[in-house]
Amino acid sequence: MRFEDVLREIGGFNKFQFLVLYILWLPRVILPLHFLLHNFISGVPPHHCALPRLDGRFSASGAEKEELAQIVALGIPRNSDGSYSSCKMYTMPMDFDLNGDLSVLYGNRSNVSVPCQNGWVYDRSQFTSTTATEWDLVCDNKKLNQALATFFFIGVTMGAVVFGQLSDKFGRKPMIQVSFVSSAVFGIIEAFSSSYVMFAIARTLCGFALTGMSITTVALCVEWTDVKHRTFTGTIISLGWSVGNMLLALLAYLIRDWRHLILVVTSPCLVGIIAWWWIPESARWLLANGRVEEAQKYLINCAKMNGKYSYTKKLDIENLKKITIAEDSNKNHSYLDLVRTPKLRKIVLCSGIFWFAVAFTYYGISFNITGFGLNIYLTQFIYGVIEVPAKVGTYLTLDRIGRRNGQAWSLIIAGALIGLNSVIPTEFAAVRTGIAVIGKGFSEAAFTIAFLYTSELYPTVLRQCGLGYTSFIARIGGSLAPMVILFEDIWHYGPPVVFSATAVFSGCVVFLLPETTNVQLPENILDVEEGRHTLSTEAERDVELNEMNSGPADLQEKGS
Repeated sequence: MRFEDVLREIGGFNKFQFLVLYILWLPRVILPLHFLLHNFISGVPPHHCALPRLDGRFSASGAEKEELAQIVALGIPRNSDGSYSSCKMYTMPMDFDLNGDLSVLYGNRSNVSVPCQNGWVYDRSQFTSTTATEWDLVCDNKKLNQALATFFFIGVTMGAVVFGQLSDKFGRKPMIQVSFVSSAVFGIIEAFSSSYVMFAIARTLCGFALTGMSITTVALCVEWTDVKHRTFTGTIISLGWSVGNMLLALLAYLIRDWRHLILVVTSPCLVGIIAWWWIPESARWLLANGRVEEAQKYLINCAKMNGKYSYTKKLDIENLKKITIAEDSNKNHSYLDLVRTPKLRKIVLCSGIFWFAVAFTYYGISFNITGFGLNIYLTQFIYGVIEVPAKVGTYLTLDRIGRRNGQAWSLIIAGALIGLNSVIPTEFAAVRTGIAVIGKGFSEAAFTIAFLYTSELYPTVLRQCGLGYTSFIARIGGSLAPMVILFEDIWHYGPPVVFSATAVFSGCVVFLLPETTNVQLPENILDVEEGRHTLSTEAERDVELNEMNSGPADLQEKGS
């Protein structure tokens, strides 16, 4: 007898599972509020060198603004496209008179341009303040500002490894609470950071803490859902990310100060700390680790909530011990077990490749919300909106085309659209935006499928280690994405070529993996290596079900 058989009998998708979905929606909404926050807290507004006695051009109005603009034209050189330089100014006479006429003063300036000598003046019409304006992370320091996104994903990368191991060792539920509490603490520290270094460290630790929500919520939902409804569960739980994506656009539009915005997006963690008490532990994981009494408690609660009162009598300790879960429930599994056997080793290699591309492509698109001719808040909102039909489409087609085909082709099409967009002239802003939005939809579909597909590829005893490993690889891709975007300063077509080629190649690699549609979750390593978890026909499943219903005595005799 397998856990899937028991789950069908107590209600594999009923009130209990919906309760789990409702509660775990919250962390899925929280995640994009932080993962995509860099676009707004580190936004770089228009700026130019601060000139002596002239620092109000962006805040002036009317005739005064026109006069100041004329003075700026004398003090700031122009770029080849006619715009004012953001990082250069003309040198001033050594003996200029601060009380003299400004037009005469700047009219006598040298034609030699130098880097900004007195700081910068920022246009604060879009952002009241950002990390860029707080610590002047522009021009030569531009890389430090973009590096903040990389620091965050370095934290997420480290967290994936740690939380993956700890979740398989101590359980899914405790790690979610650790993630809630630590994310709230480090988010508050971020908002009150007094220096760049302090903020970078807090941002890294916050990324580390948030990973606990990222890799445990999907696994917990999938482990409580029957085979038939896993696609629906994976899709619904991923819609929380899309809601958070759209919510971020609204919050960022209403709150233009970066410190206040961080506090607001961190506040839902406090709600999560309270809601955590209603989250059930994974009975599948408890059985895999020999904690039968605890598993019995949750299974009985599930059966009662789902109205399966008659079956609770069969959920005694002896029957539950007969469930085939692990080769040795007392064995402590680790990441090394992922590469000890050939089939699991192949899964590790291929899933790592496509997870890198999934995150690399997604964040490559998500962090590029300028240059399409639209307001960045509107672009962010549209990017969130397009994810909803992408996920609904994923749900409607995934069981028909399969996990493998869905994962592969969503990556290949996203990569192709990125490449296509790079050759369209910039003056066609509407066309470029449309293609970018569609590409974003396919990249989100790839992300949605990746969580579900990976959860089904790895066995229960190593599922969180598998998700931790793939999340680790994915965050490497996420941390490299903002750095690759900087490559645009060297070669305009560089970033889209890299993103496109990576997505197409990894999509082809996916075809090497096994199909998992309508297949029972593997519980142990032998299930993966010998294919024991694969369902054959409906008739065989009916036979198993009849054996279960034949009574406790027969169940004990035939269940193992």
